[in-house]
Amino acid sequence: MNDLERRILAAQGYVELGLHEEAQAELIRLPPSAAERVDVIELSVLCRMGDRQWAEALALTQKLCALEPEEPGGYIHAAYCLHELGRTTEALDLLARGPAALRTKPVYYYNLGCYLACLGEDEKALNLLRQSFEMDGSLRSHARKDPDLDRLRTQLDKS
Repeated sequence: MNDLERRILAAQGYVELGLHEEAQAELIRLPPSAAERVDVIELSVLCRMGDRQWAEALALTQKLCALEPEEPGGYIHAAYCLHELGRTTEALDLLARGPAALRTKPVYYYNLGCYLACLGEDEKALNLLRQSFEMDGSLRSHARKDPDLDRLRTQLDKS
């Protein structure tokens, strides 16, 4: 394993532990040529999202979407940043225009459900959330704590 791979792996580990400052320290030490690598950009996005730096993370997600237009990750992250910036309608629009691969991801349906719940579209939100739970049952426990779903908590508990 070379130094570049070691630093990227270390940064991934730090991100998984929620140690964003340490992850950023590893990423800063990478050679400038690594700055355009998709894995490095995604780690930077996750660090900024973890630190609630939504605008900075959003700017980086645009790079991800441009570099890998058929990959769902950049779109999921970008939409989440938009939502956190209070631009929920734009988040929905971005996901609607995203690649077909998005529709294979449970988090796509979960996030759509959350965004629609925030916009008061409860029935659509509940249907999408149920679909996400069918695809990945672990999302149900996440939904129990998600503040975006506070208004729907009783209905979610019944389903």
